[in-house]
Amino acid sequence: MRADIRHLGDPGTADFQVRKYPFYLLNRLVGRYNSIIEARLRMVDLDIPFWRVLMILGEQAPRGVGDISEAAVINLSTMTRIVQRMVRKQLVRCAPRRDDYRITDVFLTPLGKKKLAAARKITAPIFAAAIGGFSQREFSDTIEALDRLYTNLGPLLRHAGKSKAARRKRAAQ
Repeated sequence: MRADIRHLGDPGTADFQVRKYPFYLLNRLVGRYNSIIEARLRMVDLDIPFWRVLMILGEQAPRGVGDISEAAVINLSTMTRIVQRMVRKQLVRCAPRRDDYRITDVFLTPLGKKKLAAARKITAPIFAAAIGGFSQREFSDTIEALDRLYTNLGPLLRHAGKSKAARRKRAAQ
């Protein structure tokens, strides 16, 4: 049985070690990954935000701008600007949703599909390298653990939103 090292990742303890802090490790991983794919994506005239939108739409299209924003973890106003840039480059097209005109759906264009295929081709080897040496079980366990961390923070996010609203209300009084 492995030793319990959770206390080493707890910033509230004197034993805290940054290399045992999962959020440091996640940021470090994402930073390295983005540095690698950014250079590769430039070869096909894409940037990371465009790539994220294309990958999300490649999974399911059309999707509303708000849905893409949430999936990409990019705030809505920024996502709106990204989508507008992508429309100008003819990677996507937008249309109001038929049953709810308040929602703008985003569709892949033929050029967007072509760029998505190119992006998948050049990023797949990076994914393969990143998971190299992982067993099927280790990979599944990693995905499950990351999902659990995300889920565990959900109630705190809702609480943080309420606290922010309460501070604004008090400031307005």
